[in-house]
Amino acid sequence: QVRLEESGGGSVQAGGSLRLSCASDAYTVSSFCLAWFRQVPGKGRVGVAVIEADGSAVYRDSVKGRFTISMDDAKNTLYLQMNDLKPEDTAMYYCAAAYICPSFDYDDYTGFSYYWGQGTQVTVSS
Repeated sequence: QVRLEESGGGSVQAGGSLRLSCASDAYTVSSFCLAWFRQVPGKGRVGVAVIEADGSAVYRDSVKGRFTISMDDAKNTLYLQMNDLKPEDTAMYYCAAAYICPSFDYDDYTGFSYYWGQGTQVTVSS
């Protein structure tokens, strides 16, 4: 059974930082590609960052240089460090487990056969 439990969301002012966590387990971490997505009400669920099997990371253009995805193998926990937050980063953030690492080519991943966490809300005020 796949375990994905997000935490760390909250409300911050523009320019602030948050660190999201996605607690998982050894089975999930070893069997799937883990990634972060976000969704604004009325819009599609889009990719934010993914960590590849070789440890390399891929980011959507709008967060490059501000967000960092990382994995703590000892804790089986995926992180998303978000710095210099902007109001347009406001969204529900989801941790996802996928059989194949997403390429972020689509505008909405809601219908994809991924395992999803429950989400954690991030709100950035100007």
